Amino acid sequence: MAVLNVNNLKMAFVEHLLFANASFEIGDTDKVGLIGANGAGKTTLFKLIMGELSPTEGGVFLSRDAHIGFVEQHTCSDASVTAYEEILKVFSPLIEMEKELENLPGQIHLASGDARELLIHRQSALLDEFQRKDGLTFRARARSMLLGLGFSEQEITLSVGALSGGQKTKISLGKLLLSDANFVLLDEPTNHLDIKSVEWLEDFLSKYTGAAIVISHDRYFLDRITNKTMQITNKKFYVTKGNYSTFIRIREEQKLYEAREYEKATKEIKRIEGIIEQQKQFGRERNFITIASKQKQIGRIAETLVPPDRDEKQIRVRFDIKVQSGNEVVFAENLCKSFDGKTLFSGVNLDIRRGEKVFLIGPNGCGKTTLLKVLMRRMVQDSGLCRFGVNVRPGYFEQSHGGILSEKTVIDEMLDCAPAYTVAELRNMLAAFLFRGEEIYKKMNELSGGERARVALLEIMLKDSNLLLLDEPTNHLDIASREVLEEALEEYEGTILCVSHDRYLINRLASKIIAFTPDGVVPYEGNYDEYLASLAAFSDRQSTGEKKEKGGSEYKQRKEQEKEERRRLSRIAKIEAEIAEIDKKKVALESMLMNGANAADHEMILELSNALEELSHSQDALYEEWADLETAGGE
Repeated sequence: MAVLNVNNLKMAFVEHLLFANASFEIGDTDKVGLIGANGAGKTTLFKLIMGELSPTEGGVFLSRDAHIGFVEQHTCSDASVTAYEEILKVFSPLIEMEKELENLPGQIHLASGDARELLIHRQSALLDEFQRKDGLTFRARARSMLLGLGFSEQEITLSVGALSGGQKTKISLGKLLLSDANFVLLDEPTNHLDIKSVEWLEDFLSKYTGAAIVISHDRYFLDRITNKTMQITNKKFYVTKGNYSTFIRIREEQKLYEAREYEKATKEIKRIEGIIEQQKQFGRERNFITIASKQKQIGRIAETLVPPDRDEKQIRVRFDIKVQSGNEVVFAENLCKSFDGKTLFSGVNLDIRRGEKVFLIGPNGCGKTTLLKVLMRRMVQDSGLCRFGVNVRPGYFEQSHGGILSEKTVIDEMLDCAPAYTVAELRNMLAAFLFRGEEIYKKMNELSGGERARVALLEIMLKDSNLLLLDEPTNHLDIASREVLEEALEEYEGTILCVSHDRYLINRLASKIIAFTPDGVVPYEGNYDEYLASLAAFSDRQSTGEKKEKGGSEYKQRKEQEKEERRRLSRIAKIEAEIAEIDKKKVALESMLMNGANAADHEMILELSNALEELSHSQDALYEEWADLETAGGE
């Protein structure tokens, strides 16, 4: 059963068209990922569904039973109440019923006759309704929600005014999830949440029996909780079954098909136009009849001709290195840092070598950002020592971008940052980062979070750093921009130390993970999936009662074997991805080879054949390596 039907929806503001001809259906248990570039119209769609905006054309139809839940912009308006009291507001009707139930016994005692009978009936009916609406458990549910979102017992009793922006976001999210809504709209729900809280939210949504549409740039999150994906791009809607990764695969296949069909149709039009020109030369009456018929044929083809979508504009990022660092890049020994008597971290040891891509993970407030600031000498540690190695040139990307919140324009900011470049050169660079025309004269303190992030990335690029210290670099970036950044960081030949909650980014890039835990800072080899495998293996050993000494030779040997197994599985996964990518390239090349229009271009045919042969050789080598690794796993 559908909870939402959208038919031929069009939305435009004055002459700015957001999207048109949108038609789709959301089932009452669907979990839909809504993706698209910033400004594509995702939040506008939410406002249309909630009735805050009226469409230019078409309609949005909710089922009678639909009860929409969404995060209000100013949910935490009263700074004096505690976090617990704030989240209890979602249960205001139950609290009123509870108060009435508390007062009714006294009223019944004082009443007599018919009035007493009415009060007794009222008490019985109200108690049934209170229990039916889970009135006996709502306080426990509210408390459990806060704990699940990462609040400590102490933080639950803090006033809202004393909470961080991220904690306020969590309360808003908690209130939404505790409401009796059967259709929830979530706009970037993972923003400001640490990994543990995001995993809790994933578990909650996977068990949620209602429908949900989730706007998110967190691909790992989307992969885990969605069964349908909807993209707004080039003013169109694309809807497919499956999570984000499935959607991307299907869309790539669709794009290839659309491009082939478009090419086939345009060639047919050219062929018919050639016939028309030939008929015109004959100039007889029957030739004009043929010409008219062929022109109608062209018209019919043109009516169905849909140009393939062009990829939306993306930032282009490349981090070059002019000076190579020494082998030792970052060293720290027994670093400790406290604030107001609270220890953020202690006993931190780092030995990061050239070329490593190291990620710091852990709950919000555990000291990850502070550690980067200590390394950059922007804060002083309480004890311990740290240093950069020989010829290390660090580039620091701050999460808050506080250093670029000024009255200066974007172009002036870049001129101050990179005085060696001309205005024309900087304009070209800014255009590559999607600052075009008059946008370069925007003031820095008026930019959106995503725009400030792009400026900060460009500033780091211009510094030719061989060490990148990045604090949540993908925050505020849409999926397309995240993928471009990932590609640049993957190709980067320097060293990376990055704080991130973006598990997709960590999975793709990490060679090592350093986890901030209650027991201290613990290093793990490999990416995020390998980190999870390590935790699972440790948990399994604990559950089976393993108590061998950590320093024993048998333990060390097993740890080394586990490490090698993780590397083997990681390499197998990468090989399979590379094989799939080569398959796509081969299909494209084979399509060009089979194209009759290219048959006479012997030079092109030779180049395509050589490229195809080279891809086949590469794929054969990958298959051999894959087979060896699979065999090694069975030994």
